[in-house]
Amino acid sequence: MKVTGLNIHPLKSGRAIARETVSVNLDGVEGDRRFMLIQPDGRFITQRELQTLAQVEASHIDGGVHLRMGEREISVRFDPDRRLNVVVWGSEVDAAVSDETTDEVLSSWFGRPVRLAHMDASAERLVGAEWAGAAAPVGFADGFPILITTTGSLADLNRTLAEKGQEPVGMERFRTNILVDCDEAWEEDFWESVEIGGIRFDLVKPCSRCIMTTQDQITGERIGGNPIQGLAEKRMSADRRVTGVLFGWNAVPRSEGTVKLGDEVKIIGRRGERWPMKVRASA
Repeated sequence: MKVTGLNIHPLKSGRAIARETVSVNLDGVEGDRRFMLIQPDGRFITQRELQTLAQVEASHIDGGVHLRMGEREISVRFDPDRRLNVVVWGSEVDAAVSDETTDEVLSSWFGRPVRLAHMDASAERLVGAEWAGAAAPVGFADGFPILITTTGSLADLNRTLAEKGQEPVGMERFRTNILVDCDEAWEEDFWESVEIGGIRFDLVKPCSRCIMTTQDQITGERIGGNPIQGLAEKRMSADRRVTGVLFGWNAVPRSEGTVKLGDEVKIIGRRGERWPMKVRASA
């Protein structure tokens, strides 16, 4: 098995950037989800409630980020002394935040009051101790440093969608970091640990999927095939610790290094059983 895709998402819920090589740190892929749109009170904003975030391209610049949305663009640099406690799900993070001029510009883009937060060198967030054995450092990702998905599982999902008369969907809908070329659908359920580029990744928790997977990742529109409906056929979690439909696995890197397209993926630890799924009753 080989790595066939690598992505970073500099802005949480913004567009993905494909890479041929990525640096992996203990808190995830370098440059991934280091910036985040927030409400004025610091609470995070995603495509779930603001679909047009899918139209924003973000790229790192010295001391900040450059954002482009259609014909509009802005370069934002952060004063490390301008800070706010921002909230990502249940986590509070002491993050750097944008100035008033930037806030006004971005608020005009989205038609509502917003600010921009930066997970800078002074910010710290630890999550997932109950799954990872110890709290793992992470940026503004929903819960864990890395998301791993496979080509075989996407192919199986698209077969289900075709049976429903729906269009196929691309892997961009699932906002993965590391895509593995694996022919066997859902084989990743058995992977406890993998090694890629000399780095051990522990797959600690399956990823429950939300309405964002139904949205086009260029326009933000809810069009095309509906992955939630497809996954509901055989990927509905039967474990109350993780609810909803599942696609991909959250992973924690145990060392640092570099991962490249074409790197071999070695399974170094396996689970004895697949994650339990609900069985749909026959019609």
